[in-house]
Amino acid sequence: MYEWRGRPLKGVLFDLDGTLFDTLADIASALNAAIGSLGWQPFAAEEVRRMIGRGSPILIQRAAAARGQSLDAVADDRLLQLFFRFYEELEQSGRSSAVPYAGAAEILSRLHRDGVGTAVVTNKQRRFAVALIESRGFSDWIDVIVGGDSCERRKPDPQPLLFACSEIKVSPTECLMVGDSSNDVEAARGAGIPVICVSYGYNEGRDPSTLGSDALIDSLADLPALIVAATSAQ
Repeated sequence: MYEWRGRPLKGVLFDLDGTLFDTLADIASALNAAIGSLGWQPFAAEEVRRMIGRGSPILIQRAAAARGQSLDAVADDRLLQLFFRFYEELEQSGRSSAVPYAGAAEILSRLHRDGVGTAVVTNKQRRFAVALIESRGFSDWIDVIVGGDSCERRKPDPQPLLFACSEIKVSPTECLMVGDSSNDVEAARGAGIPVICVSYGYNEGRDPSTLGSDALIDSLADLPALIVAATSAQ
């Protein structure tokens, strides 16, 4: 039933933050709580948006650089663990404000119903990704969750995408990546997987049209038109 530009499509991999869910407020809140404990000035949400993309360790390094702070390895890890603690508290206390983007539930449920393998491949720690997906009722539609700590390397390395393909038992040539940043594009290119980007996500301040994806969509609701094959007569 599904094709991508004439090729059978048996699996779709999705980025999480900025693609399926708007988690900016939670990330900004946890980051500001962490750096606030050190007396640093907080960041506006739009500043944090430009820092998101390569996992929490890079987020912490970017925050420190933006505040003119130099952290040794011990201080860096301490700040990272503080960020994790505050982020977990948001989720466990029910104060998380993360919401799915328009079309997210519909496309995932549709793919699952039609037997297409689905995976989330994120640089977020897996436990946080799982907690978010479960709390919003998306678990039944997602076959595999690959976090930033699931593999030796994170996106933009292709390893997590290839791992996800192996877990859903689909060849990379029969998969599609849907993301929001150059990390997703680079990882997909390295894995030999075509990639579609959403225009609304967290792209480290880059113009979405310059990411080099195979297609750019303004909503996940636009995805079916690109992948549903007009082959019903076959």
